[in-house]
Amino acid sequence: MRAAIMRGKKLVVDEVPIPAPGPGEALVKTLACGICGSDLHTLKHAERLVEGSRKSGAPFVMDLKRDIVMGHEFCAEVVDYGPQTQKHLKPGTRVCAMPVLIRSTGVEAVGYSNENPGGYGELMRLTELLLLEVPNGLSTERAALTEPMAVGYHAVQKARLQKDDAPLVIGCGPVGLAVIAALKLIGASPIVAADFSSRRRELARQMGADFVVDPREKSPYDSWKELAAYTDPATAPKLPPWLPGPALRPAVIFECVGVPGVIESVMAAARQRAHRRGRRMHGARSNRAADRNQQGIEYPVCAWLLARRICSDSASSRGRPRQWRSAYHRQGRRRWSREGVRGSSLAGDARENPGRAMA
Repeated sequence: MRAAIMRGKKLVVDEVPIPAPGPGEALVKTLACGICGSDLHTLKHAERLVEGSRKSGAPFVMDLKRDIVMGHEFCAEVVDYGPQTQKHLKPGTRVCAMPVLIRSTGVEAVGYSNENPGGYGELMRLTELLLLEVPNGLSTERAALTEPMAVGYHAVQKARLQKDDAPLVIGCGPVGLAVIAALKLIGASPIVAADFSSRRRELARQMGADFVVDPREKSPYDSWKELAAYTDPATAPKLPPWLPGPALRPAVIFECVGVPGVIESVMAAARQRAHRRGRRMHGARSNRAADRNQQGIEYPVCAWLLARRICSDSASSRGRPRQWRSAYHRQGRRRWSREGVRGSSLAGDARENPGRAMA
């Protein structure tokens, strides 16, 4: 079959073997496949993905000297089945699925794998029990957005927002937009969203953001602070005498950029503006006793939910960390570089790259 193959940090079109579906697997034909920002980054920095996978136990361990057929945001059509399958969906049925194979030997990735080609090829094999039939009336191209939309929806579900929580979304790429849509579905408000791209800010409004901000002009955290005050002071918690008012609602921050340095900048800024929360990362409840000092006074604890990646539709990540960091920390004293954090003034950083918007 023909496929767009990652070979030597380039994409080339060539022939590869047709994958044979194993027990419990289906053979499907790719109808549409999105180009994820993770694919763009992997094309240039695959060795980092492999290194991180080995350290964390993720299934994205690949031999970069061999061919790799990426693509995990897809809509496909059922062609055939392997042995030990139920065959509930007829051949020709349009489907989406998680890009993984669940086998007796463990979980294997589809796309970030030498053995399991993804949606950049004509055919794929998928786990039958993970297939989701595309509803009637939904176009194939929109169905291919299921995976990035599911990332945002899952992130919001993991956050377990409460009625007083005020969300802030950093980055309005496809995953950030999916987070905004999921927040709107559960009635969260106000939703503050930030991105350098005017087009993405407009899309954020269309998806349900109540307020959007350009980080070059204003800090997203200051914008959040202006909207996070309790509308009814009677419902606001009483602040300790050493904390200035007004009382702000708990912050839940979604980092949807996925560029080195952004998580650090978010954490540094939010510590000063998030007033309280009893959650650890990824929305899991923390031991509230650990959030108190010896006198039993609850210290401010920020609520975090860190989306693992962003899907960008163009450009590489070169230069982005510096821009995001300078825009969010106009009074900061550190500068993020590709090598790490180094001492430097940020005063002229935004002026150095006035036209470089995050893709």
